[in-house]
Amino acid sequence: MRAVYDITHTTCYRYTQPVRFGEHRIMFRPRDSHDLRVLATDLEVSPLASVRMVQDTHSNSIALVQPLAPADELRIVCTFTIEQVPSNEPELPLAPSAKLFPFAYSVEERFDLEPYLRPHYDDPEGVLTQWAREFLRTDGLTGTRDMVRAMNQHIREHFGYCVRYEEGVQTPLRTLELRSGSCRDFALLMMEALRRLGIAARFVSGYLYDPALDDGTPEGSNGTVGAGATHAWLQAYLPGAGWVPFDPTNNLIGDSQLIRVAVARDPSHAAPIAGSWFGTPSDYLGMEVVIEVRRRPGGL
Repeated sequence: MRAVYDITHTTCYRYTQPVRFGEHRIMFRPRDSHDLRVLATDLEVSPLASVRMVQDTHSNSIALVQPLAPADELRIVCTFTIEQVPSNEPELPLAPSAKLFPFAYSVEERFDLEPYLRPHYDDPEGVLTQWAREFLRTDGLTGTRDMVRAMNQHIREHFGYCVRYEEGVQTPLRTLELRSGSCRDFALLMMEALRRLGIAARFVSGYLYDPALDDGTPEGSNGTVGAGATHAWLQAYLPGAGWVPFDPTNNLIGDSQLIRVAVARDPSHAAPIAGSWFGTPSDYLGMEVVIEVRRRPGGL
């Protein structure tokens, strides 16, 4: 069913006195594809700035913003209207060769998927590998989709979600140890676990639509968490179905509530905003981020 969303993403940095700014790299624009189309977009920056649009190695849209004057506040407001048309078939069939685990990618697929098959984080004692193998059946054949779905659900039910404002991610081993983390920590944990089982996976950043927010209900009241900020999940490449979204934070499968912005082989390559400023550490007062995702009634 066709749906139209209005998205506003506001980021504001504040300082005790005017500071100079270096170039800022902004990754906010939703990623066009057969099931998602950007209908309108706008970017407002204060103070006045020059803006260049480029694509990175993953074809993500990047705005390179250079503020032109010192200021005690840097405000970046991105607005988008998008149209999303989820698949009429929520679970696309897998190729016969991939229905049971383990399976093998074709030679052509392995060439393209190699960066997403290679683990990026150490597991010297095999703790993460052992945890990943716990989702394989010991009483019969393991269905590939069932195994990935079980891992997605397990993280949602047995790990505690917490908001972390510091940059970067926890290592997968740290998330396993704490049994808690943010959406990006859970996405990385599951992504690295799947890679150790031989399944290609990549990191996705974007927005989460929570229907409860449309009528003023507090975020998270219906069990959905992460809608008030940029969200993170992963995609696993399953032959026959292609890149399938999994959100372990909310145990979601598919794109019905997930609006992708960027894909990357590692979370460090999908930071929503990165830049520099020149002053003393005491000049920095803090940052505020406000994100609103609203669905238009009737898709108008």
